[in-house]
Amino acid sequence: MKIPAVVLGATGYVGGELLRLISGHPNFELAAALSGSRAGEAIAAIFPHLASVYGSEHFVAPDAWTTSVSSADRVALFSAAPHGAAANAIAGVLNDATARQLEAHCVDASADFRFDDLELFASVYGFEHPQPELAKHFQCAVPEHVSGSSTPHAAQPGCFATAMLLPAVPLVAAGLVGEDLFVSAITGSTGSGRTPVAGTHHPERNSNLYAYKPLAHRHAPEVESLITRTTGQVANVHFVPHSGPFARGIHATLQAKLVGNPTLDDVRAVLEKAYAGSPFVHVVDGTPRIKNVVSSNQAMLGVAIARETVTVMCVIDNLVKGAAGGAVQWMNRLWGLPEAAGLAAPAPAWT
Repeated sequence: MKIPAVVLGATGYVGGELLRLISGHPNFELAAALSGSRAGEAIAAIFPHLASVYGSEHFVAPDAWTTSVSSADRVALFSAAPHGAAANAIAGVLNDATARQLEAHCVDASADFRFDDLELFASVYGFEHPQPELAKHFQCAVPEHVSGSSTPHAAQPGCFATAMLLPAVPLVAAGLVGEDLFVSAITGSTGSGRTPVAGTHHPERNSNLYAYKPLAHRHAPEVESLITRTTGQVANVHFVPHSGPFARGIHATLQAKLVGNPTLDDVRAVLEKAYAGSPFVHVVDGTPRIKNVVSSNQAMLGVAIARETVTVMCVIDNLVKGAAGGAVQWMNRLWGLPEAAGLAAPAPAWT
């Protein structure tokens, strides 16, 4: 029996990716794609590339989703709702699920459940957490960095955060680097969301490259918090994000001072051991390339050492491994399914 899947915030880029991944998943089946603003409209009208799998499906109002699971006893809730709005929307759906006596697991792709310290959340986002009790039931981490799940629900770290955490956590956990981590990362325009803004307007972004919010991006405290939560060690993340002239993908370059005198082989061994059981994270020779991971849930790491400095480069697809794919990976785990279910497709490469 397939598990009915409900997608909150289904009309954005991450929502569209969730719909695409669910359409090919062996264990999940779309029950409802929720949208407050586009309810009643055809999914294929918003996402023409999904017409072959959702040709007759329509977006559903958030308060009408239960009619889509009238004979079910469980539901998988994926949330791609915006930061700040996701927590209350998720609470509403989970309350409806409880009232219907449905077994429910939720994975949130927003920032609303990424902090276990809600005072830190308020200081970063500028408002009190709207669902402090519900927050206790969410675990946030890159799936590869924790075993199993200690909570019924999960939060996927952001796309930039995922690209930083994949190289950072094993190095920090092994004591190979000092507390200061310097990261420069470039993201494609889909990372800015579906609503057009100056930074994603094609004439501004095409054939262009520029930094934004240098040393002031909210992902830095998120990453610091997640590193400490996962490794027990303190890290100071100095992060400079960049807007790149492509649609999908992130290339992150992490640099740090080495502790002791580890060799290149030592660092590679630590990374390879950390991801030995992962079907998605690979340590490669040379420098990783975005086109080798775009549209897939794969991540690639490349390592270089000179004098006392280590550099680890990480490439991921921001919409898949950094958002929808990571969310599906988490949902697989919450339901006890194979980690790679629905996510095994390789990158198309020549995009």
